[in-house]
Amino acid sequence: MKYIITLLLFWGICANGQNTKAEKDSTKSVELEEVVITAAIKKKIETEMKMAVSVDEFLASSEDISFIKRGAYAWEPLLNNMSTERSTITIDGMHIFGACTDKMDPVTSYIETNNISEIDIKSGQEGSLHGATVAGSIDLKRKSTPFNLYKKWSGSYQTGFELNNKQFFNLGNVSYSSDKFVADASISFREAGNYSDGNNKEVNHSQYNKFNTSIGLAYKTSTLSSVRVEAIFDQANDVGFPALPMDLWLSRALITSASYKQLFEEGLFKVWDTKVYFNAIEHYMDDTTRPENLVHMDMPGWSTTYGLVSKATLKNERFFSEIQLNAYNNLSIAEMRMYPQDRSERTMFAYSWPSVTTTVAGISMNNTWELSERSQLNFGGSLTINYNHSKYVEFNWIFHPGTPQEKTRILPSLNTSYQLDINNFNFSIGTGYGHRAPSVSEGYGYYIYNSFDRYDYIGNPNLKNEISYEGHASAGFKNEKASVQAKVNYFYIKNYIIGRVLSMGSPMNYQSVGVKGYTSLDHSTLFNFSLNTSYTLFDDLHWKGSLTYARGKDENEKNLPFIRPLSYQTSLNYNYERFGFQTSVNGDIEQINYSPEYGEDQTPSYTIWNLSVDYTFYIKNKKTVLQLGAENVLNEYYSTYADWGNIPRMGRNIFTSLKFNL
Repeated sequence: MKYIITLLLFWGICANGQNTKAEKDSTKSVELEEVVITAAIKKKIETEMKMAVSVDEFLASSEDISFIKRGAYAWEPLLNNMSTERSTITIDGMHIFGACTDKMDPVTSYIETNNISEIDIKSGQEGSLHGATVAGSIDLKRKSTPFNLYKKWSGSYQTGFELNNKQFFNLGNVSYSSDKFVADASISFREAGNYSDGNNKEVNHSQYNKFNTSIGLAYKTSTLSSVRVEAIFDQANDVGFPALPMDLWLSRALITSASYKQLFEEGLFKVWDTKVYFNAIEHYMDDTTRPENLVHMDMPGWSTTYGLVSKATLKNERFFSEIQLNAYNNLSIAEMRMYPQDRSERTMFAYSWPSVTTTVAGISMNNTWELSERSQLNFGGSLTINYNHSKYVEFNWIFHPGTPQEKTRILPSLNTSYQLDINNFNFSIGTGYGHRAPSVSEGYGYYIYNSFDRYDYIGNPNLKNEISYEGHASAGFKNEKASVQAKVNYFYIKNYIIGRVLSMGSPMNYQSVGVKGYTSLDHSTLFNFSLNTSYTLFDDLHWKGSLTYARGKDENEKNLPFIRPLSYQTSLNYNYERFGFQTSVNGDIEQINYSPEYGEDQTPSYTIWNLSVDYTFYIKNKKTVLQLGAENVLNEYYSTYADWGNIPRMGRNIFTSLKFNL
């Protein structure tokens, strides 16, 4: 209730809002149009195989992102094969932090595909515009309808059903635009039961229910300026996690913002966009659905963030620059409450996140200098101050006596790259340097149970900054029929943070085999490679293929956990009149570079075949698409390197979807 009151006060005080895309403004400036039109290019939030995807499924189509899966919901995205602590994930530049110590609520779980327009993925220090990072950044950009010279209503509705887990979903959007006012709204609902694996065996505790809605209102205050207010509400109930000893009773998020956007017709400055935001997350894990547990435990968590993002865009002939100020304050609290079989009695209470406040302020810059029509130089950097305060520091003193209650860190970042285009060929080479601070769990976590390796984890406030040195390169070729693009990057990470067994302390969870403390290795290395190809066999027949490979080692040349083995994907797309046919094959080879020290084991290779067909028709001149398809057609039983506890993936899944424009 207090969050709702806060939101009402927030909207009442701030009559500001972000401008939806202003490229429809009646300005005559050629330079201004160039800046805005470039930003307006967007991808559909769907894949070639399946048009009704979740945010996770869409992200998985990127060669830069893989996932740790603990169930059918809220997958943890790994950018460049690194955990979420090493990446920055934002919604329209807003910093949002999950409230679950088990990372069962990544930022990507609090938004839906029907209220975002694109996802901006930056690798390594190229992603430092949104703050300190090692792996890079993922920014989920909300839909925003442009102002229109004429009053216009538009919208879409999508519904469908998936047979394996009996998932039923509805996604709806509506928008209104005029020359002065814009309104966007979306609503979605997904409900799924337990899925079955390739042996037709039901995977218990894999169900979920999710509701999401959003609204955005924009008003043009002048020819070149506007205000905007936005809000997203997301709620998930009864979410099962078959890889964990407990499930989710309730997860709820309120994400709000108010912004002001000003365009400039003349001069160096082209756009100034400033946003203030507030978000509140609450997350309640419990094991009331697991009567087999000898001792019951609840794990509620709360995360509240206030923030500011202010970005200026500059352009002068061949020079383009973005300067961004980021500032936010986050409070993270998580508890453990242990009960015997009689839940009316509580036998233990502890803070797994002991009320940790994180205050961050930083300035970032990305620059592009067009050296010629064929080459350009990109360079940038950031400087961030990170301050932590632990309210209940006595929990940290148990393992780290006398550790200070407060910690301030300086986090610098630099990056540069050079791009060259010669006829049909393109080349790039670059490097980066950056720091990141330990996460709340790494610095202040207290007995956070990891069901993968079955250890309780203890944070260390005295950890050093992680320091990343990276290099990356790419080469490609493209003509009217074919394209080939190869990318490679290499990270040398000093003070790499990871868990190691402690000689002191006893496990708190009865399922634990010991206690690990977060510590810093001298260094680790990580190598990523991807190859993407496409070829147009005929005007209506297209082929695509991709390969990805990664290798990660610690200071002793031992394997790092959750590093993807060689993986592949190939697909064919054929269009005939109003029909579209798609088929694909994807898989991983055997995972032999696994890490037993962190609970991994060898996973066999697998190959999955998918296919779908869609039909496009019109109802009163409104485009309508009907799709029918099947994933894992051969009902393969498999588990990948990133499936927590070797939980099996979904078996054959027949899906259907209907989408039409209003």
